[in-house]
Amino acid sequence: MTDKQHSLLKASDINSMDAFEFHHPLNPNSEIYLRFLGRAVGLKRIGVTIARVPPGKESFIYHAHQNEEEWVYILSGRGIAEIGDKEYEIEPGDFMGFGLPQQPHHLRNPFSEDLVYLMGGEAGRLDVGVFPRLGKRVIRDSESAYIFDESALQLFWSSKQSAED
Repeated sequence: MTDKQHSLLKASDINSMDAFEFHHPLNPNSEIYLRFLGRAVGLKRIGVTIARVPPGKESFIYHAHQNEEEWVYILSGRGIAEIGDKEYEIEPGDFMGFGLPQQPHHLRNPFSEDLVYLMGGEAGRLDVGVFPRLGKRVIRDSESAYIFDESALQLFWSSKQSAED
């Protein structure tokens, strides 16, 4: 793609893009195929991706971000969205937004057709993901991601403590 074409991605280009297959390492039922639209047009601070979850599979894992907002818009198929402690059946045209502070959330597809959605959000240099059902966190910087048990956390500094001093 030349620089002049860099900001435009035609539907034919999107349809011919190879999808990246991802399986979340902490969820054996995770299987999702991703086409990174934002990257393809040179976006650096915003992620925009088309995702496809096959029947009987799940997107990632029940999680929440601490530093990045995200959103999901359902294009086709149906699924189940877990948001906080509730479940919702989702279908084309449904929109979900996860601002900060963020409720944990997750998508799964128990139905017989692919669940396809557009998702996006901030693509900051640093984010912390929380996996509340597993007692784990992930720290992602611009180059790598590190998973650790929350039991390994040691308080280094607290804004509450400093305010009381």
